[in-house]
Amino acid sequence: MTAFAARDAAAFDGVRLRRVQAQVYRYPVDTPVRTSFGIMRDRPALFVRIEDEDGFTGWGEVWCNFPACGAEHRARLLDSVFAPMLEARTFADPIEVFDDLTRRTAVLAIQAGEPGPLNQCIAGIDIALWDLVARRVGQPLWRLLGGSDPKVRVYASGINPDAPAELAVKLRAEGYRAFKLKVGFGDCDVENLRALRSALGEECVLMADANQAWTLTSALAIGAKLRAFGLAWLEEPLPADRPWAQWRALADATGIPLAAGENLAGEDAFAAALDSQALRVVQPDVAKWGGISGCLPVARKIIESGARYCPHFLGAGVGLLASAHLLAAAGGDGMLEVDANPNPLRSLTCGPLTKVTDGVARLSDAPGLGCSPDDALRDYATAHATP
Repeated sequence: MTAFAARDAAAFDGVRLRRVQAQVYRYPVDTPVRTSFGIMRDRPALFVRIEDEDGFTGWGEVWCNFPACGAEHRARLLDSVFAPMLEARTFADPIEVFDDLTRRTAVLAIQAGEPGPLNQCIAGIDIALWDLVARRVGQPLWRLLGGSDPKVRVYASGINPDAPAELAVKLRAEGYRAFKLKVGFGDCDVENLRALRSALGEECVLMADANQAWTLTSALAIGAKLRAFGLAWLEEPLPADRPWAQWRALADATGIPLAAGENLAGEDAFAAALDSQALRVVQPDVAKWGGISGCLPVARKIIESGARYCPHFLGAGVGLLASAHLLAAAGGDGMLEVDANPNPLRSLTCGPLTKVTDGVARLSDAPGLGCSPDDALRDYATAHATP
């Protein structure tokens, strides 16, 4: 029934929720983040704060990074759709709530044409509930979920196509040993990978993320040029809705390990991806679908299949911590994605993940996720907040 490795039954018997709050934060960036599908000119974040009648709190994060206007929309969904379902509710297990919210909003998702935003709200709520129950029993979430080692391997992500080697060298000095470049911009892709490999040497790990930029034909053409750089993986070279046969054809032709999963939702979708054997790296996003309740069993199935579980995340600190706790709980040889771009919404709230030593970060023994962002982001709060 539950993902707990060990549980204190009394702590989860009849927990009654008192309040669900949504808060949008926004950081105006100096250097926009470029992807193949658009440019991020500011960084939004949507946090969920849940409080129970005993005064315990839990924090979650809802995916909303692009387009930035989606943060306020999802906050209104939390206020108008989900808070009435949750406030004054008693629950014994977060999985029970996850399953119930998914069931109760299934028709609404069809009617409104918004399965994504609704899934993302449920994911953020689920993270907050797990944080709350872990705080109630005084355990870090990674341990409550069955983890035995708080250390997680990390990589620097979101490296822009403009002067990437300069940033990568700086990140290496900060402790990173693996780096992922944004590609999908034309001839500069190969030039940038060459510059990175030259600056970092052969000992560092390189990956590339195309953000669904190519067709199978164009991916086959550029894939032949990318083989020389020894990529650990090539992420989303094709649109996420392309048949798995196309992904398998690309993997077979190039020999480059392929990665995807941030745009999959539901156990059936991940099962189909694993059955295809097209992906060597699978990347569920805890704030986009599933939260802890959905993603932990999927992560374990990924590892059991022989693929690598590497959680996707490119948001603020609460979701990053949730991703790290999931990775520590699931085990395996995966790496945690850490955004390389300046973003106080991440750096002021992700606690121990700001410190990287020889490619590794270490989670704390603090209860739950180990962060309470109430005051840290006060300067970045927007007008939207649940009263």
